[in-house]
Amino acid sequence: MLSYRHAFHAGNHADVLKHTVLVALLRHLNQKETPYAYVDTHAGAGLYSLTEGYAARNAEFQNGIAHLWTRTDLPEALADYRDLVRSFNPDGTLRFYPGSPLIAQRTMRPGDKLRLFELHPSDYPLLAENCRPMKRQAQVQKSDGFAGLKAVLPPPSRRGLVLIDPSYENKDDCHQIVNAVNESLTRFATGIFAVWYPCLQRQDIDSLRRKLRALPVKWLDVTLNVQHPSADGFGMHGSGLFIINPPWQLDVLLQKNLPLLVKLLAHDEGAHFALETS
Repeated sequence: MLSYRHAFHAGNHADVLKHTVLVALLRHLNQKETPYAYVDTHAGAGLYSLTEGYAARNAEFQNGIAHLWTRTDLPEALADYRDLVRSFNPDGTLRFYPGSPLIAQRTMRPGDKLRLFELHPSDYPLLAENCRPMKRQAQVQKSDGFAGLKAVLPPPSRRGLVLIDPSYENKDDCHQIVNAVNESLTRFATGIFAVWYPCLQRQDIDSLRRKLRALPVKWLDVTLNVQHPSADGFGMHGSGLFIINPPWQLDVLLQKNLPLLVKLLAHDEGAHFALETS
């Protein structure tokens, strides 16, 4: 199935959490001079218009990045992320939202490399076009990101971050994630792996988290729920990131930033965050 389009959800609460953490992880990697690789298994289109097309239909960004846009009281990590999104909107008006590949590239250094996978027949050409200005730094492939990990890990420098962010429209995604992470750790045990997941009332999501937590590695599991789960059991009430080999004190950084994020993005009194570590 390839019906999912991230453009419908660009800039929503899940993107705010995911990209705040992504920027923090990349800032950590930037602290050492040795180059590193960023690998994105489901890269999407790379850049999204918020004023027309899919993103404008449901305008989910209005309950996401828009709540941070003019704040002057954001703590460090949230301000860093928001300012990066602002760099794609130089006139100060929120019109475009960058996906993970462009957020990563703008955070990384010229000598660092991007390896981007996207299989969707409509999103791949958009991604390729949006990444054209950084063609010396980024390699874009129209292929299955799960399978592609074998060819790019470990990176030559033995430093890197892998973002695994499938649509979860395929019930096999959770199984593929566990297999991909297990296999990748045999190749690149010291790498940072970030697995994004939706908070849904689904057994496969619960099983995914249990299996990831059972891995013999250091991990950090962060969730942001913006509302109570729905009474009918449908819909996404939040999202999370499961991070393998998290940088030291990432949990402390998030602890300082997530309380305000809950306040800004809450849909009802069920909004909360959780940080759990191995």
